[in-house]
Amino acid sequence: MNGEIGDVLKTSQESMEKVIAATKRDFSTIRTGRANPAILERVQVECYGSLTPLKQIAGISAPEPRLLVVQPWDKSIINDVEKAIQKADLGLNPTNDGTVIRLAIPQLTEERRKELVRMVKKEAEEKRVLVRNVRRDAKEKVKKMEKDGLISEDESRKAMDEIQKLTDKYVAEIDKLLAAKEAEIMEV
Repeated sequence: MNGEIGDVLKTSQESMEKVIAATKRDFSTIRTGRANPAILERVQVECYGSLTPLKQIAGISAPEPRLLVVQPWDKSIINDVEKAIQKADLGLNPTNDGTVIRLAIPQLTEERRKELVRMVKKEAEEKRVLVRNVRRDAKEKVKKMEKDGLISEDESRKAMDEIQKLTDKYVAEIDKLLAAKEAEIMEV
């Protein structure tokens, strides 16, 4: 296959891989009934005069299935960490004993589980749209190459097929991640 087409396919595949990585990262921050340190990924703590990601200033562990423990490396910022967790609106109530912050993960109600599933489905649809946008951009590049006489009509058709195969593969991957996350959320 033509070198320029290969570049378009390679760039498209890399972009789609990034969408999959973002999907995994975003899904990991959605709370299930189980303690998972990833739900604190987006928490930013205002300390030392700037916003700092929680994981850079504290150790986060899950010693029990329904408990997260946050241990700031600098005990003087424990109240700032507690405020940041409350402000993050994760539906968790931090308890501070002066050295560590404990976060009990409450049992999810059926209603909350359904709400989380809706959130995850919406997130998955947004990621599918991103993959389709990569497909659209790649197809436009291939059409332009054909129009400019850089590639033949047959090469263009083959490239379009390859782009569609990539799209199908990555949309299926998103669907697989969605099904796994849904099962994790609905699991009692």
